[in-house]
Amino acid sequence: MSKKYFGTDGIRGRVGEYPITPDFMLKLGWAAGMAFRKMGACKVLVGKDTRISGYMFESALEAGLTSAGADVMLLGPMPTPAIAYLSRTFQAEAGIVISASHNPHDDNGIKFFSGKGTKLPDELELMIEELLDTPMTVVESSKIGKVSRINDASGRYIEFCKSSVPSGTSFSGLKIVIDCAHGATYKVAPSVFRELGAEVVVLSAQPNGLNINDNCGSTHMGPLQAAVLAEHADLGIAFDGDGDRVQMVDHTGAVVDGDELLFIIARDLHERGKLQGGVVGTLMSNLGLELALADLGIPFVRANVGDRYVIAELLERNWLVGGENSGHVVCFNHTTTGDAIIAALQVLMALKTRNEGLAQTRQALRKCPQVLINVRFGGGESPLEHPAVKEASARVTQAMAGRGRVLLRKSGTEPLVRVMVEGEDEAQVRGYAEELAKLVTEVSA
Repeated sequence: MSKKYFGTDGIRGRVGEYPITPDFMLKLGWAAGMAFRKMGACKVLVGKDTRISGYMFESALEAGLTSAGADVMLLGPMPTPAIAYLSRTFQAEAGIVISASHNPHDDNGIKFFSGKGTKLPDELELMIEELLDTPMTVVESSKIGKVSRINDASGRYIEFCKSSVPSGTSFSGLKIVIDCAHGATYKVAPSVFRELGAEVVVLSAQPNGLNINDNCGSTHMGPLQAAVLAEHADLGIAFDGDGDRVQMVDHTGAVVDGDELLFIIARDLHERGKLQGGVVGTLMSNLGLELALADLGIPFVRANVGDRYVIAELLERNWLVGGENSGHVVCFNHTTTGDAIIAALQVLMALKTRNEGLAQTRQALRKCPQVLINVRFGGGESPLEHPAVKEASARVTQAMAGRGRVLLRKSGTEPLVRVMVEGEDEAQVRGYAEELAKLVTEVSA
């Protein structure tokens, strides 16, 4: 059964445009509260990132949840993975995050976690959607939910992050620049790394409600690259607005993306005999990651794009580590969802174990040239189903003889076809990508 509101990562859109409106959030809070209450006494945690509309939607969700009889515990600005963790430790029925992740301030959205810190099951999302289409009611006054604020939420999450590295670990002597994207990590991330002994220089940690992800964070790496060089730092760490994505910069100013971070973590676990199975990437993971893992005898499988699908594949296989090149990295040996701070700590531990810098450690993965071209089409029949496109894709794949790959897919959010080709020869890869993009454009006309 298809969903009306929920996408692959909750509900997201532009503030003020349906469904990202106060009235919808009021009804969503009520519907979620009614659904969660079917499990018995109901306690729901609510956290948010730093965008200005979070105040408005927090109030609306709070009113809706309490009208359904759910008790609400407010966390304030906290990273998305912190809400997943705290939902477990407070034994809540659910956690709600008000965030649009790496998007600009004029977007917002809602993510849900179960009481186990995992994504909501499809049947519960469908139940919420069904309730959204029914009239809103209010429980009798004696059963209206209560609201409280968790004042020590940051401290609890900081200690949890620190517990993901061995007791007594010190990063003394390491100089790190951290870019908090004016987002949800602005308080906790600097504290975590300082308390573990590192010298920390902080960028973009003055949120004003409008500057989240604005030319900073993991989607705009330039300022961090410049700061690492200017500060003569050992490395830099960039988070996105809600703290579930991480990218790094080595001491030379070069960006280290999610594929490379995933490889560093997986190799370290493998060498210590703690990997448990293989690694899950996505359709967009660089071929170089697959080849580097194969050289170590580590199995690798690809899931659809989206951390929801990575997590589902990990659960299906009972594996521990997976992620996306965008910087979502999941470490199931420590937590239940993608957590940027914990992933960064695992990378630092791997560097410490090998007694290497980030620039040296990343060299074991040789990324293949990857060319991505977005082609806009006007709707109607998908150009991917056109016989000429299928034939050309098969021909290019055969020509690369197992040392490259072609990926054509429709965007889940825009009327775009993403044409991606990767292989060992950059000029050849670019030629193939341009040829396929031209063909997709022609059949879309």
